[in-house]
Amino acid sequence: MAAEIIKVGMAELKVARHPAILTTLGLGSCIGIALYDRKTKNIGLVHIMLPSSAIATAHANRAKFADTGIHDLVEEMKGIGSDVKNIVAKIAGGAQMFSFASQNDSMKIGQRNIEATKAVLAELNIPIIAEDTGGNYGRTIELSSEDGVLKVKTLGFGIKYL
Repeated sequence: MAAEIIKVGMAELKVARHPAILTTLGLGSCIGIALYDRKTKNIGLVHIMLPSSAIATAHANRAKFADTGIHDLVEEMKGIGSDVKNIVAKIAGGAQMFSFASQNDSMKIGQRNIEATKAVLAELNIPIIAEDTGGNYGRTIELSSEDGVLKVKTLGFGIKYL
């Protein structure tokens, strides 16, 4: 049976049971957090844009932020039968897409997204087993439920398998 390819948009999250592939396009400073359940082969992916929902309005999309998006993704994974102790993470993105004259940290969204993502996953006791983060280029990723491999496609840098 062929795996269904499910697209995850910017500031969206989706989960799927095996067999499936989750993909998201255009990760610049955004981060794709790919979760894989080694026991059930369930997969989940969230495309976060910002590190913290603390700056958001009350009706903001929770998947847009590392702190709320990752928590919601884990809850969705539990909802399809995953146990957190079987889940591992792979992350990609967090690029610095533009150079700024000032070295103001508030402009370094990619780096702040990486740090926030790692902090939330650590808090949830979900190990990050692979990452392709930083740099100054965009990425497209695909997560396969077959083996948990994260395919990272980068313009000008080819394809990596994490």
